[in-house]
Amino acid sequence: MNNVASVSRRNFLKVSAIAGGGMMISFRFGEAAEPAAAASNAITANAWVKLLPDGGVVLTCHRNEMGQDVHTSLAMLLAEELGVDPRHVRIEQAGVDPVYINRLLGGQITGGSTSVRDAWEPLRQAGASARMMLVSAAAEQWKVAASEVRAEDGHVTHGKRKVAYGKLADAAAKQPVPKDVKLKSKGEFKVIGSRLPRLDGADKARGRTVYGIDAKQPGMLYAALAACPVIGGKVASFDGAAAEKRAGVRKVLNIGDGVAVVADHYWVARSALGDVKIQWDEGPGAKLDTAAVYAALDRAKDRPGYTAKNVGDVQGALAKGTQVEATYQCQMLSHATMEPQNCLAKVSADGVDVWASVQFPQGAQGAAAEASGMKPEQVRIHPQFIGGGFGRRLENDFVAQAVTIAKAMPGTPVKLIWIRPDDMQHDFYRPPSLHVMRGSVENGRLLAFSSKLVSQSVTARAFPGFVKDGNDPFMTEGLANFTYDIPNCQLATVIEDVGVRVGYWRSVSHALNSFATESFIDELALAAKQDPLAFRLGMLDKMPLQRAVIERAGQVSGYSAAPAKGRAFGVAAMECYDTYAAVVCEVSGSADKVKLERITIVADCGLMVHPDQAVAQLEGGVVTGLISTLRSKITFKDGRVLQSNFHDFQLPRMKDVPPIKVEIIAQRDKPGGLGEVGVPLVAPAVANAVFALTGKRIRSLPLEDGGIAFA
Repeated sequence: MNNVASVSRRNFLKVSAIAGGGMMISFRFGEAAEPAAAASNAITANAWVKLLPDGGVVLTCHRNEMGQDVHTSLAMLLAEELGVDPRHVRIEQAGVDPVYINRLLGGQITGGSTSVRDAWEPLRQAGASARMMLVSAAAEQWKVAASEVRAEDGHVTHGKRKVAYGKLADAAAKQPVPKDVKLKSKGEFKVIGSRLPRLDGADKARGRTVYGIDAKQPGMLYAALAACPVIGGKVASFDGAAAEKRAGVRKVLNIGDGVAVVADHYWVARSALGDVKIQWDEGPGAKLDTAAVYAALDRAKDRPGYTAKNVGDVQGALAKGTQVEATYQCQMLSHATMEPQNCLAKVSADGVDVWASVQFPQGAQGAAAEASGMKPEQVRIHPQFIGGGFGRRLENDFVAQAVTIAKAMPGTPVKLIWIRPDDMQHDFYRPPSLHVMRGSVENGRLLAFSSKLVSQSVTARAFPGFVKDGNDPFMTEGLANFTYDIPNCQLATVIEDVGVRVGYWRSVSHALNSFATESFIDELALAAKQDPLAFRLGMLDKMPLQRAVIERAGQVSGYSAAPAKGRAFGVAAMECYDTYAAVVCEVSGSADKVKLERITIVADCGLMVHPDQAVAQLEGGVVTGLISTLRSKITFKDGRVLQSNFHDFQLPRMKDVPPIKVEIIAQRDKPGGLGEVGVPLVAPAVANAVFALTGKRIRSLPLEDGGIAFA
């Protein structure tokens, strides 16, 4: 699924003139690999590229911007081969269209650290083809050989003759599509790998960027929602008479899972909710309880499941040498996006319009169509900048709610805005997980290793067709791509539905499995009487790229097997999203209070398109990793989420974040993923450092629940 198909000449689809003159390029590049998410019958293709008569270049960006800076990175891919300054490329956000399918995920989805990997060849191919057509048009006009003509910096030249791309756009659109296009080699890059400022940075710094919550339409109204406090519950009855008497209130309506108030202003709508009397039918979810959730996982741990890897005689080897067993747990988490869920919708006779921050425009279109009763092709999605996604905006519950409300106000745009408690208590949470670990060591080496993840499957809920024979391919992340060479190794997963509404959370199962795996590797190193870093290196002779990042992380961090008193190091490593990574955490203090001194991450992400943003992505990933590591958690009682805001779902504060050292190794000629790579190794690296300092092995997240206080 991670292999990017090459673009052949027969795949190139269309070059055409556009209104007012100019050239538009689109192409398709063969069938997608079997999708891992959605839209299995869709045709994959890249974004549209337009050359305008005024010399402008427009890239219709087919991935949604949520801080990862696809606007700059994807523009750089195009600009490199087209021969233009990426700062002169204008970005338009794509709506819903099958041509924008993400080949690595099977749907029009932004996520999984796939944006640059998916676009790597297609966008460069588009730029190179356009450049060759411009050259051909100029050569034809000048009556010279195309081999004598050059195209760069937005101009085509031949000797002293020079013409801007825009002047040739019409003529270029009439040229035949090149049959063979040679892309630049790594050594020829001028744009890719350069330290370009973010194209959207100036607008964001000046507050000009329009996020979903900023979207406006003439004459719009506002909606606030009282949702059932138990997810899955519904309205049994309500009395909105008092609220309807308030000045500015237009309507109070039951939308199934809640009661909405529509008003001229948002605060009027929000305030009026206090006057609505609601009786709830809480449904079976009212019995949900955190202790019961983990008890259900524990009961399922002995069931057979899906085997992701099985090498050697694991059971026989586990009976030999020094045997070690442990059970690990990961907590449920809210996505806690800084921009709460919101959606502006209008339902009229000619269709539905939706303005929202979404990671899955196709899903938003489907949700809006179902809520409105119209056909998907009658729904127009207008994606906005996303104020934090992390997987939450793959879900479109808030879109369906907004469209349902707008349907009751035909022809009038209505904006639904959730407040923070709405968002915290009605999320699609990171699944709870239980990890059963077994291993044996002999003569200082790991003889056998067994891991079983027991968890609820997000994919079984969101895209059930892709869970086959008990295999959720997203649950095996961190197992199927296991890097250590162990003679007897068995890695398995068991799907257990515990009744929680779960969703993909940044780095998905890499974070769950890495905490258990990399913590347990440390336990095995201790049993083998080996230094944890050296123990890992001893299992990586066949994985030189992974070995290199661990070695470098040890060097950069100042890792020591025998640090000064009151100091300790923890290490963790894995391959994820086609990137090899290692994290070293240095701590100080005592069993009473631990201070994070520094976190070092070294990653081999292949070729970097935008180095500054690559570093920023890894830094941001480390901070996200601290969310799951230190104290954040979601718990249930009587079906209700007990956390409501940032006072009891605490994100890392500035004092919690130590200096972060990032080093990137680029040993390959294609880019690997970055957006989620920094997340999963933080928890095990910190936990291993805490053990090295205090002697206390914590096997359940967050670490503060295990009795560790962080300075």
